[in-house]
Amino acid sequence: MDIENNKGILLESGTNELEIIEFGIAGEVFGINVIKVREVINPLPVTRTPKSHPHVMGIIQLRGEVLPVIDLAKALGFPPSEHPEQDKFIIAELNQMKVAFHVHSVSRIHRISWEQIEKPSELTRGLESSTTGVVKMEDRFILLLDFEKIVVDISPEAGFQSGQMRELGERPISAKRILLAEDSAILRKLIEETLHKAGYTHVEACEDGNEAWRYLEHLVGTGQDVTEHIQLVITDIEMPGMDGHHLTKRIKEHPELQKLPVVIFSSLITDDLRHKGEKVGADAQVSKPEIVNLVKVIDGLIL
Repeated sequence: MDIENNKGILLESGTNELEIIEFGIAGEVFGINVIKVREVINPLPVTRTPKSHPHVMGIIQLRGEVLPVIDLAKALGFPPSEHPEQDKFIIAELNQMKVAFHVHSVSRIHRISWEQIEKPSELTRGLESSTTGVVKMEDRFILLLDFEKIVVDISPEAGFQSGQMRELGERPISAKRILLAEDSAILRKLIEETLHKAGYTHVEACEDGNEAWRYLEHLVGTGQDVTEHIQLVITDIEMPGMDGHHLTKRIKEHPELQKLPVVIFSSLITDDLRHKGEKVGADAQVSKPEIVNLVKVIDGLIL
């Protein structure tokens, strides 16, 4: 399954829709956003690497690139494949790195709305920390895995590094107010703390795009100039209810909000996908976990 060459499944920006690839592990059903996937292939010979993380099977070479292979069954605490002849490698790109995820089967692609995705709950059967959302289909649930967290748990250097902020030196306290939309509670707290260290102590944090949009609508409803209350919006892309592209599109199409700078901060910012943010009018796009670059972009937009 070559995702890059299958143009029919690549969606326009800002529609609040996504397509997910359904795959199986030990009889459980999971999903991954197509936008993260480069291709799905049959397993290649894996070269074991010394002293690697227990969830890393080793490395493969694919078209001249060396990719780590993560055993998702081990990462989730599930048993190994009972039918290895059906196993697949999902080649994904996130956090500016390519990874091969070993899964037990790949079935089909679903086109859905972010509104169909519910936040993790008791339905996730103990996988809350590794799940970003739940999609209810007619006869089953599909769990959307937090692939970024799985990668960072294995390789912490792929995540936020507080030491990076030393590069910015001492900074004054800013009176500017920022609206943050980020569905991950852990990342939301980390981003808030980092912005505070950078001098941006006035941060209104929202759990998803819907909450951020309601907040902006409330400000519009007061009849005051919105920019007196918020000077910049930071948004993730993947969020249940309303994704960051759709939130950005709504802001940029609204006569009272369109002057607000919007920065998309996501693990999905790649050369191939940057055009999606440009189409919805984002003022800037920064790839996670480049938090120092995020601060520099904010400085340039609102100082």
